Amino acid sequence: MFKDEVTIHVKGGDGGNGCISFHREKFMPKGGPDGGNGGKGGDVIIRTSPHLNTLYHLTHSPRYFAQNGAPGRGNNCFGKNGRDAIIEVPLGTVISDSVNHNIIKDLKEKGDSSIIAKGGKGGRGNSTYATPTRQTPRFAQSGEDGEEKKIHLELKLIADVGLIGLPNAGKSMLLRRISSAQPKVADYPFTTLEPSLGIVRGPDYHTIVAADLPGLIEGAHQGKGLGDKFLRHIERTRLLAHVIDFSQDGSPLAAYKTIRKELNAYSAVLAKKPEVIIANKIDLPDGEKNYKKYSGKFKADVLPISALKKAGLEKMLRAIFKRLNEEDEDSF
Repeated sequence: MFKDEVTIHVKGGDGGNGCISFHREKFMPKGGPDGGNGGKGGDVIIRTSPHLNTLYHLTHSPRYFAQNGAPGRGNNCFGKNGRDAIIEVPLGTVISDSVNHNIIKDLKEKGDSSIIAKGGKGGRGNSTYATPTRQTPRFAQSGEDGEEKKIHLELKLIADVGLIGLPNAGKSMLLRRISSAQPKVADYPFTTLEPSLGIVRGPDYHTIVAADLPGLIEGAHQGKGLGDKFLRHIERTRLLAHVIDFSQDGSPLAAYKTIRKELNAYSAVLAKKPEVIIANKIDLPDGEKNYKKYSGKFKADVLPISALKKAGLEKMLRAIFKRLNEEDEDSF
């Protein structure tokens, strides 16, 4: 099950208390203070895992506590440090404070991690307080409390290409044809209720990640339809692929403008992302007719395909890989 938002409670381990002890053994009845320090509490650490693509696993355990440090012991024995609590999340997870909503860490890279709640320091044993003028200290330091907080995790999928468009434009079918992903396909609106990722192979054994995102409608940025909860996933993509059903009555240009309006309303940065336009369902009579009528009215090149019939997919992929390569060159 896909889950892209969750709030959890985390607490670092408390530090162990320092020990009050005096050395006693045969022939050394007054050996002096020998209480050891307490161990440090464990940290709560969030790190990325390449094997995860949802936050669903965190919904069952909303509380995460690191182990407390052990108390010090006599004979100058230090307490054992507490074990860290490791929380694994997908790449693209944004960590923020649930109270003031400040971003703590954006985990975008493989191997990224963040100490989200530090463990408390261990307390000093009485042996550390001994001085020439205070040779028998009968006190020790308590361990510090570990950090405790509520944090909000928000997943923004990282993909090279984001397939966007109105419901039933054919995005899921297209992802099925160009990758091994198996998103749900049906002949009713909002078939896709959650994003799907697929690995797409290109020329020279290059691969990219494509994301099929739930269909947008007018007013999505205000919560209409499936709302704006999936627009955040488009923010991570390098290239937008507008899939338009050219077989429908009415102007495909109007469908394109509807999506552009929602992108602009949601984020100016998102609206500036590079894009390609894909004219789907040209195998149908109205699809071919509308392509001839409207393709020249778009500011960008329109790539004609039929995802169902697997027509035009190779040419479309070459154009997408070329555009991504151009974006890479422009970034240097």
